[in-house]
Amino acid sequence: MSSAAESSTTKAPSAPEPSVVARNKAVLDELPFADRQDFADAERGFIATLPDATILTASGHAAWSQKQYEFIDDGPAPDSVNPSLWRIAQLNRRHGLFEVCHGVYQVRGLDIANMTIVEGRTGVIVIDTLTCVEAGRAAMQLYRAHRGDRPVKAVIYTHTHADHFGGVKGVVDEADVLAGKVPVIAPNLFMEHAVSENVIAGPAMLRRATYQFGPLLPTGPRGQVDAGLGKTTSRGTLSLIAPTDLIINTGDRRTLDGLEFVFQMAPNSEAPAEMHMYVPAYKMLNMAENATHLFHNLLPFRGAEVRDPLAWSGYINEAMEMFGEAEAMTGQHHWPVWGRATIRDYLAKQRDLYKYVHDQTLRLMNHGLTAPEIAEEIKLPPALAQVWQNRDYYGAVKHNIKAIYQRYLGWYDANPANLDGLPPVEAAKKYVAYMGGADAVMAKAREDFAKGEYRWVAEVMNRVVFADPKNAEARELCAQAYDQLGYISEASTWRNAYLFGAHELRNGPAEIRRAAFAPDIASALSIPSFFQTLGVRLNGPKADGKRIVVNWTLTDTGETYILNLENSALTYVAGRIAENADAGLTLERATLTKVMQQKTTFPEAIGAGLVKMDGNPAKLLELFALFDQFDLRFAIVEP
Repeated sequence: MSSAAESSTTKAPSAPEPSVVARNKAVLDELPFADRQDFADAERGFIATLPDATILTASGHAAWSQKQYEFIDDGPAPDSVNPSLWRIAQLNRRHGLFEVCHGVYQVRGLDIANMTIVEGRTGVIVIDTLTCVEAGRAAMQLYRAHRGDRPVKAVIYTHTHADHFGGVKGVVDEADVLAGKVPVIAPNLFMEHAVSENVIAGPAMLRRATYQFGPLLPTGPRGQVDAGLGKTTSRGTLSLIAPTDLIINTGDRRTLDGLEFVFQMAPNSEAPAEMHMYVPAYKMLNMAENATHLFHNLLPFRGAEVRDPLAWSGYINEAMEMFGEAEAMTGQHHWPVWGRATIRDYLAKQRDLYKYVHDQTLRLMNHGLTAPEIAEEIKLPPALAQVWQNRDYYGAVKHNIKAIYQRYLGWYDANPANLDGLPPVEAAKKYVAYMGGADAVMAKAREDFAKGEYRWVAEVMNRVVFADPKNAEARELCAQAYDQLGYISEASTWRNAYLFGAHELRNGPAEIRRAAFAPDIASALSIPSFFQTLGVRLNGPKADGKRIVVNWTLTDTGETYILNLENSALTYVAGRIAENADAGLTLERATLTKVMQQKTTFPEAIGAGLVKMDGNPAKLLELFALFDQFDLRFAIVEP
C-alpha cells in the first residue's frame, strides 16, 4: 500500500496544476485553522502505543500499520492535498491507548475504528472489537500492559459493520461466551443485518470499496492519505460471535460487572441496527458512529441502502435529552469530547447538520429541482460549515444531497430524455462522433484543462475512453483530470475515488484477493440467505426453459428445503422435501459452510463422501453449471 511498495513499472500521478495549488491555498483562509482544540483533544489522556501502530498476522504480514503514513507530519499540507483533509489526516495519525475519564479507556488508531474499554468492578466491558482478530488482540494487550490483566466481563457491539465486531475472537474466547461466562450484547436484528448486509451485493460492494477507502492506492502526498473515519481498513482475520443478549427498546438497561448501562436504539441511522449507550457512574455517553468528527455518509460509495438523515438527526436530539448529564462523550471513530456544555453544542451542530441538508434538499426537490441541481445549490450556513466536525471528510454535502433525492424519488428525474438513454458505450460513441471525433474532443479538453475546468474535462474524456478504451492519450488526459480533482477534494472518499480511478486508467484494474465469505460469516449465514446468493449467481438466460427441483437435508440441524428452478428463477420452500425431486443432497451444515468459503465444491464434497446424493446426478451438474463466478476486477473507469 505504501509509495515505496510501488513497482518500477507503475505509472505515477501527475503534478498538481497551478490552479489546484492556488485553490488549496485559498482553503486556508476559508476555514478556522487557528482552532487547534481537536489536536489537544486527540492527544488528551495518552498513555502508550505500539511502534508505528504495526500489527502482524500469524504469517507475518501487516494486518495494520501506520508506518506507511510517515509522510503525514504536523507541517502544512502539500500542494496536492486539500489542507482541510490534511488536517484530519494528521489527527487520524494519533494512535495508542488513551484515558477518556476515570474508568473509561480507548484504543485508537490501531484500526479504522476505536475500541472503548469500560472498567467494571472486577474486569472490563469492551465496546466494539475492531475489524480483525489481530487488531482486537493487540488492542487488549496494549490495554493490559498498562492497566493490568483484567478479564473481559462483557462485549458490546454498537452496530452491524465489520470494523466494529470483526476482532471479537481476539478479545474474548468463544467458549466462554457459549458457556455463559461472557455476554455479548448487541442491538436488535444485529445478526440478520451483520451477516446479510454485504452478502447479496457483496462482490460489487467489495470492488467499489476499493474506490471509497483506497486500500490498494499507493499512499503519499499524491496518493491515499486518509479514509475520513481513520487511515484505512485493516487486513486480518474477520471473526464473529453471535450476540447472547439483544437490546430491544430505548431505555433498556443492563448491569455489567457492577456498572449500569442505559441504551438508546438508533436503527436505520449509520447502520440498519445501531445503538448508543450511557454509563451513569462515569457520566460517559457513547454515540457509536452517529456523531463522529465529520459529515457521515448517507450513501457510501461502496453502495448500501440510503440511510435516513431525518431519523439520524432525531436520534441525536433524543440523546441530548436523555443523556444531558454526560461529561464525556465517546464515539467508535475519532477522539472524545469533554464537558457538558461542549458536548451539547457538538451534538446540536451534528443534529442540525443532518436536519438542514435533509430539509433543504426536500424544499428544493419540491420546487422541481433535480439531484444535480440541488447539489450545486445548497451550501451549509456558517454556523454549521465553520465547525470542524461537520466537514466533508467522509460523506459530503453534494453526494449526501443526491442520496436524499434517491431515497425519496429514486433515480429518475422525470425528464423523459433520461428515461431510457443509451448505455454508456453506445452513448459515448455517439457523443464523440457528434463532437467531431476523439482528436477534436481532446483538443478542446486540453484547452479547458488549462483553464482549470477539471470536472468538465473528466466528463468528456470519460466519454472518449468509453468510446475507445485503447486511446492512450484520452486515458492519460482523463487520469490527469482525476488527479487534479482528487488533489482539491476535502472528502477522503472523493480523493480516493478520483485518484484510484486515475491509477486504474494508467495501470489497469488492481487485483483483489478475498474469499467469497469469511469463515465466521459463512457459518452464520442462514440457509435462506445462502439460497438468495445462489439466486443472484444464477445466469437467467442460460437457465431459460430448464426445470430442476433439488431436495436439501441438513442432518445436524434437521433443516429441509426444496430448491426450485423454474422460469429462469431460483426459489425455495423450507420445512419439507418434494416427492418427485430430480435429485437430493444430504449433508452436514459444516460441509455447506466449506462450500460457501470456497474451500471445496459440491462435486468435490460428493466425491469425498461428505455429501450423499440421490436421484439424477446429471440434473445436479446441470444446475451447478448455471451459476456465475464474479470477477472482482470488473471495469469501472473504462468499459
